[in-house]
Amino acid sequence: MTKSFVEINPSSNAPAVDTSPEPKAEDPSRIEVVSVTEEDLPTVETPNTLNVSPLGSFTADPPSENTSAKPVEPQSPAAPSPTMPITKVQPFLPEDDLQKSWKDKLLARRVELLMASCLILVVTLALSIGLGVGLSCVGRFRCGSSSQCVSASAQCDGEVHCDGGEDELGCVRLSGRSSVLQVQRGGVWRTVCSEDWNNWLGVSACRQLGYSRYVESFFVSLTSIEQELQQNLVSISLNQSQIIKLQNTTTLSKTECSSGRVTTVKCLECGSRPQYNTRIVGGNLSGPGQFPWQVSLHYSSEHLCGGSIITSRWILTAAHCVYGFSDPTMWAVHVGLTEQPVHGAQSLAVERIVYHSHYRPKGLDFDIALMKLTRPLVFNGLVEPICLPNHGEEFAAGTMCWISGWGATEGDGETSVVLRSAVVPLLSTQTCNQPEVYHGLISSGMICAGYLEGGTDSCQGDSGGPLACEDSALWKLVGATSWGIGCAVRNKPGVYTRITQSLSWIRQQMEREEAHMSSASSTDN
Repeated sequence: MTKSFVEINPSSNAPAVDTSPEPKAEDPSRIEVVSVTEEDLPTVETPNTLNVSPLGSFTADPPSENTSAKPVEPQSPAAPSPTMPITKVQPFLPEDDLQKSWKDKLLARRVELLMASCLILVVTLALSIGLGVGLSCVGRFRCGSSSQCVSASAQCDGEVHCDGGEDELGCVRLSGRSSVLQVQRGGVWRTVCSEDWNNWLGVSACRQLGYSRYVESFFVSLTSIEQELQQNLVSISLNQSQIIKLQNTTTLSKTECSSGRVTTVKCLECGSRPQYNTRIVGGNLSGPGQFPWQVSLHYSSEHLCGGSIITSRWILTAAHCVYGFSDPTMWAVHVGLTEQPVHGAQSLAVERIVYHSHYRPKGLDFDIALMKLTRPLVFNGLVEPICLPNHGEEFAAGTMCWISGWGATEGDGETSVVLRSAVVPLLSTQTCNQPEVYHGLISSGMICAGYLEGGTDSCQGDSGGPLACEDSALWKLVGATSWGIGCAVRNKPGVYTRITQSLSWIRQQMEREEAHMSSASSTDN
């Protein structure tokens, strides 16, 4: 939905209607659509869920994966009912439908389901026979740039097997609360020991994580990190002073680190608020520097969504904010502001928009997108990046986090002129999937935050904005505002895209761009 911050009487069930002006449809001939796949989402056990189809405000699905095509111009959405899950761009199923048992739905549509199953079977057989592809990628790695499949063991083996090089992307990650460096080799993630490590390897690791800079490497005791990270150890050796992918280096698998320590890498100074003075802010109005990673995304010179700064060139937001509005020239990113309209804030143009290829306007999952700026941001205390969480990092239910944005201050209201914020607790997936709450709709790629009694929530206008949690004096981006039913309604907390479930996708997009820029720079020189 496009959600914003609302604080109302908890007993109120005021309807939530998106009254913000609908952006003008852009000229399709100018649209650049980039849709990229992610094959390696982390697995989190959650209750069984079903994908939900919304009432159509789009007439077609987006382009198929790995192809470039013009998206369908969005139609004006019907006004949502007070119990309808909403986003900025399109409405979803009414709550009454959500509360029906799936068994009743399946029985009512058994004929349609049977016909659809037969059609899918016929298409699958045709593809299997005609293209020789079919199900041949089962148990193998599918290249993102084509239907090409390679052996799973070929992923991250130091040799490029896919035409687009996808098999050698995402081979480095930071894991656990200590940001322990891991490298994938032979299908296994291995923790890097400290021996033989040097700064050239650190630069290489940061490049593979999608960063243009490297801050420092430091070492922590093997016994101080999570138990699962203490297995499958590896040491890396590189004597030459060059930047190289870590999976291409000489590695030695080990059962223990001879130094007793493992490597952690820092690529970006993030998650701090150097210009924020806590004494000058009252109520839910946000002061300068309180959320320096918060941005306002303007489409055709009007605020449409929020977003978060994750590097000097990348903004993270929701896919439903940009789906159908993918022409970068129509967007502007405003940073360092607390009040609309913009006065004195930095405004940057957008070079490229990438949304998750699995996102569909008639669904709730994979609601994440990245915007690449045409020039890097200047960090000055009022403009700062927020840290991404690490792989495997968990944020416990009950953790108090902050949401912020310029959205509506009441369910059927206009967007706010000033940046507002609120504190909300994280909720467990089990709690959020209760029948009286979201009835099994919350998948492993979502996280809920808010109060079951209602009263404080995000609302229309805040989609894509941050759900930020402080951890060990650093602020981390735990979620991106996605959808919900109404605003501040009882038993209907806000739903956010879970960032830890999209880390592989985020890193791969950033790594691909960083490699492209490095290659272009080398060619120019």
